[in-house]
Amino acid sequence: MTNLNQTPQIVRYGELQPCKTAFIDAHTPGSDQKENFTIIGGGVSESPDQHVHINETPGFNIGAAGQPPHCRNSLHSHVTAEVFFVLKGRWRFFWGRNGDAGEFIAEEGDIFNIPTGIFRGFENVGIDYGMIMAVLGGNDAGGGVIWAPEVIKDAAAHGLILGDNGKLYDRKKGQDLPADVKPMPLLDEAELKKYPEPTADDVMPHYVARYQDMLAMATRRPARVLGADAMIVDRPGFEIDLLKRGSISSEAYSTGQSEIIMIMHGHWRLEWQSGSAILAPGDTCSVPKGLSRKLAPSMTGNASLFRVRSTDDEAGLTRALV
Repeated sequence: MTNLNQTPQIVRYGELQPCKTAFIDAHTPGSDQKENFTIIGGGVSESPDQHVHINETPGFNIGAAGQPPHCRNSLHSHVTAEVFFVLKGRWRFFWGRNGDAGEFIAEEGDIFNIPTGIFRGFENVGIDYGMIMAVLGGNDAGGGVIWAPEVIKDAAAHGLILGDNGKLYDRKKGQDLPADVKPMPLLDEAELKKYPEPTADDVMPHYVARYQDMLAMATRRPARVLGADAMIVDRPGFEIDLLKRGSISSEAYSTGQSEIIMIMHGHWRLEWQSGSAILAPGDTCSVPKGLSRKLAPSMTGNASLFRVRSTDDEAGLTRALV
């Protein structure tokens, strides 16, 4: 029998299981149509209903958010790295205490390494259902979300209470805080003033990589997108490369790092000693350390993917604002 630890684990896009009550704004109008996915690791979901596809983490978590047009994710902050790439659609990212310090529009394939310690949100500004994929720093990304006070207040008005244990209680389902759990305390004005208010000019040059620029750099070898000596210079416990046709050798290779393959465009054939698989757009594949594998586009046409690898850097943390 093949050892599971030496077999890639694949989560198909079409088999992703969403949670519609993952966060405190799940009942708040304008945010109540969100779908949250935890692909690798528990992510930052606050709901016991969240399905986790692969529990074993490689030093970071992989998740996703799916939203129809005009649906937004409310203002919150992270203490660990949060790196998004747009799989489908057109998205507006915004940040600052009131969400008006800066913004930019992300197109398909664009990457945004959102700085830690700032309030951020995002919304689908496209015309169809959109999907953004997320890489979250550290093996345990739970407890890393800090909500803006008005988000917690709005949620309570629609029946959702966040306890100081980081769990959600839904009064619409007859739930209430246990006797030993208090409501999550709101940040006061003194605490809120500690959160930076960077402009788009502060953020865009250092934290954003455009898909077309990545493609241009991946002509003969993978484009270094995030990590040391990369387009986005940061070392949050993982690194990201973009690969396209012609930028990866057809020879077998192995690595001592955990490797996650996330397909952007086209179909890719992954081969290993005991099997093979065709990976399609939106699929996520976890490849064990030391496993010899081959990876190549399986058809003609546009083909690209993001490759995420673990590093020895301090897991989860990301650099402060420059």
